[in-house]
Amino acid sequence: MAYQKFLSLLVITLYEASHIAAASPSPLSSLSPPPHLCGVKAAYWPSWQAESLPPSSIPTAYFTHLFYAFVLIDPNTFQILLNPNDDQWMESFTSTLHTSTPRAKAILSIGGAGADPATFSAMASTSSGRSAFIQSSITAARHHGFDGLDLDWEFPINAQDMSNLALLLKEWRSVLNQESLTTATPRLLLSVAVYYSPDLSYPGPRAYPGDAIRRYVDILSPMCFDYHGGWEPNATAAHALLYDGKSNVSTSYGVAAWKRGGVAPKQIVMGMPAYGRTWTLEDPNQHGIGAPAVGAGQGGGVLVYSAIVEFNTGNNATVVFDNATVSTYSYSGTNWVGYDDATSIASKVKFAMAQGLGGYFFWALGDDSNWTLAKTASMTWDSGN
Repeated sequence: MAYQKFLSLLVITLYEASHIAAASPSPLSSLSPPPHLCGVKAAYWPSWQAESLPPSSIPTAYFTHLFYAFVLIDPNTFQILLNPNDDQWMESFTSTLHTSTPRAKAILSIGGAGADPATFSAMASTSSGRSAFIQSSITAARHHGFDGLDLDWEFPINAQDMSNLALLLKEWRSVLNQESLTTATPRLLLSVAVYYSPDLSYPGPRAYPGDAIRRYVDILSPMCFDYHGGWEPNATAAHALLYDGKSNVSTSYGVAAWKRGGVAPKQIVMGMPAYGRTWTLEDPNQHGIGAPAVGAGQGGGVLVYSAIVEFNTGNNATVVFDNATVSTYSYSGTNWVGYDDATSIASKVKFAMAQGLGGYFFWALGDDSNWTLAKTASMTWDSGN
């Protein structure tokens, strides 16, 4: 507890110093772009699956970075909230990854789809809110032995949120730099999970702060999945397609848009799903991508990859790889599921390498089938480096 108090006081001092530095003509007021990464092979670990998926079961040969998902922030104080199990799980997570062969980096992820975006909006809107959040995040990361911090804000809702996000990233990175110098420890990595494209349209148009991301973020993780799903009940679709000749909703478009926005390719760590989206076919004889459907299918519209493998085997399903979209789907009767398998994952990783990207990540650990997707991605990436 004494160490935690000391670290908290240190971070407060550093945050105040960063504001002085930002207002002064010093090197800290103009941070250099993050260094290029040699390669990121990452995945998110759902901490709520700790008992069925302990960190000791993760084959780190397939991963370089693993994200602890998730912690939330207090809507009043904007400090990191830990549930009663987090201390134990975090200790197991970081110590296991750091003593594994090969060693993997542990990143603490804040937010997620279940977090209230209004809390992030309120936090980022004031200097005091950002300060409290930054201080708390660094204290939590250092106390539990993490190598970095990940912000998963889904999603900034308007242009003001995006401007405030830019301020948050600038201040966060400045404090991280100074904390590293003061404590003589490696700087914590700064990662941000984002929409597949820098531009969002619903409920109103706004764009991510590309310049701030380029200058202050180490890892930018576009979530290149959930383009389609049960909320579009009338037709089947590839929910994580690499290419779409009919629209801009595709991974290739999103990656190109991030690059056009000034983000360095090596910062981009492309997201891939280890799950599929299901539909119920209107007519079992019409079963391609875009076939008429009557709503979501098995699993309430979602099947993890291990369940898809079981579905295919147990139902003698027809499996089709679609070259046009670089995606896979399978069907049996009126049951239809679109997903990524080893073939499409290998193609996507090759695409990422050809684009000069920094790497890839999976959502989520535990969804794979005997680590098939993780192994395929890792071997494909390593073969190109």
